[in-house]
Amino acid sequence: MENSFQYRGDLAETALPEILYTIDRFQVPGVIEASREGEVKQVYIKEGNVVHATSTDRNDSLGSYLQRSGVITPEDYLATMRERERTHKRYGVLLIEAGLLSPAEVYKTIRKQIEAIVWSLFYWRDGSVIFSIGEFREPDSVRIQIPMRQVILQGIKRAPDAKTLVARLGRKETVFEPCYKTEQLIELALDGDEYKLLSLVDGRRTLYDICTQGPHSAAENGKVLYAFQVLQLVRCLTPAASPGPEPRREEATGTKAIKIRFKTHGDKFSA
Repeated sequence: MENSFQYRGDLAETALPEILYTIDRFQVPGVIEASREGEVKQVYIKEGNVVHATSTDRNDSLGSYLQRSGVITPEDYLATMRERERTHKRYGVLLIEAGLLSPAEVYKTIRKQIEAIVWSLFYWRDGSVIFSIGEFREPDSVRIQIPMRQVILQGIKRAPDAKTLVARLGRKETVFEPCYKTEQLIELALDGDEYKLLSLVDGRRTLYDICTQGPHSAAENGKVLYAFQVLQLVRCLTPAASPGPEPRREEATGTKAIKIRFKTHGDKFSA
């Protein structure tokens, strides 16, 4: 990979969705490498889309994923793994040659496996993140395309710790207002429930109101609202210092502002 710039982050300090949104703003190709306790996962980004992902965790391998999902039996898994060790062929090819899956089924399962690697990163509370910017050689495997903004939304929805994410929105009396264009919602492919929750944001309802009046549990509603804030579809308001009917906007959202410094040959670029 040829790159001149790198961004380094710490998941214990800055939440992954906020890091991903900052990366997406630059719309540049590169590879995200997340690591902790010897485990490394890489996510390849091109033209604002996640196109591939890899992991050093054996549980993330295609064979393990298929066995865990019940697509193949443990016996088939062992047989194909032995054949792979003998022939060094790609696992998907062996599945087709063994008559276990059709080419279309292999494509679908590889896509799901890659997605599972990406979603798994949203379970990490700590670890280091390095984003190396630059053109990379296309992975010699199935290429997918998931818009980064959809990755952020769907990843947050899958995150197990709602309390930590909702806490980043502010206090229960914090008020939010919408700041989106309808075109953004189409790009995000919001479903009916997500749009219903977004429609509750009107500049008057509080965080508590939105979470308790939304279509799902308060915790799930809170996670989606946090995603809306990360994606800058909504922004929080705070009561004005002097009496008045209208609240004023905060200078910053409830999410922590992220500063990125890119270094190359002694020059610095910041955003």
